Amino acid sequence: MSILGTPLNEAVEAGRRATAIDAAMLAKITDVAGDFAINLSVALIIFIVTLFASKWASGAARRALSRVRGFRHDPTVLSFAVQIVRVVVLIIGLIAVLQRLGVQTTSIIAVLGAASLAVGLALQGTLSNVAAGVMLLVLRPYRVGDIVDLGGNIGSVQRLDLFTTQLSNGNNVKIVVPNSKVLSDVILNLSGQKTRRIEIKFGVGYGDNLNDARKVLESAALAHEKVLGDPEPWAGVTALLDSSVEVSLHAWVKSEDHFQTQADLFQAGKEALDAAGIEIPFPHQVAVPWDGEEPEEAPPVRKRAPKPAPGAVSPADSHPDPSEEG
Repeated sequence: MSILGTPLNEAVEAGRRATAIDAAMLAKITDVAGDFAINLSVALIIFIVTLFASKWASGAARRALSRVRGFRHDPTVLSFAVQIVRVVVLIIGLIAVLQRLGVQTTSIIAVLGAASLAVGLALQGTLSNVAAGVMLLVLRPYRVGDIVDLGGNIGSVQRLDLFTTQLSNGNNVKIVVPNSKVLSDVILNLSGQKTRRIEIKFGVGYGDNLNDARKVLESAALAHEKVLGDPEPWAGVTALLDSSVEVSLHAWVKSEDHFQTQADLFQAGKEALDAAGIEIPFPHQVAVPWDGEEPEEAPPVRKRAPKPAPGAVSPADSHPDPSEEG
């Protein structure tokens, strides 16, 4: 009996030990699942709070920056700054979510750093555009709506982002210039000042009175309603050319009136010089002798008789040929 009881006791004891192990594993799995559920719930709450916080932060940043004059009149830069605030809040929230789930964020940051270095080496041109875009946003050499000259491309600034600057020229053609090229070249902001000076060069004959030419051009500029009186228009001799004397006219106007006023002054100056009897010379062609030979004289130009008006008597009719008489 004792011999049969020993294996039975061992079997019962083994069953007890297995049951205890299973209970411990079950308890541990239950604890782990409970902790994971709690962490997952907290992480989900953090993520939802992050979404609302990013929305609230972007709205608060928009309202705060709208009070700043530098951002108020530049919707592109304002939207860009608000987007940066929203992305920063989202990144912070995602890092908190990963930490709550037990992910080692330090290793993730190290991997992302190495990956960003590799991507940066592969995208040097793109990153240079990003860096140039940030510098343009900080330095603000132009704003949306300004008329600029970027490397010979003249147009109105339509958009400024991290990678490119978009222009629209006078023919309504869309021009996209990389920011790195913009920052490395000369930037001419044609509407950056309130007033601009118009400079027009006229050529007058050497035999004409230069003082009269200057007064005529100044009077033509003063007669235009868009020309400012302070500083007053100025005209003076600026060069002695081969076949004419160069007289320059300077007139100040508001920046938005520059183009049309310049065209008007071209026409007004030409008409004023013509009315004053002052010649505007044009290039002449002269025949030069070759090998000592005299140049041939051009044949005389025969003028055509003017066409008589209807009903008028022509000179031939008033003086008939004597051979036809009798």
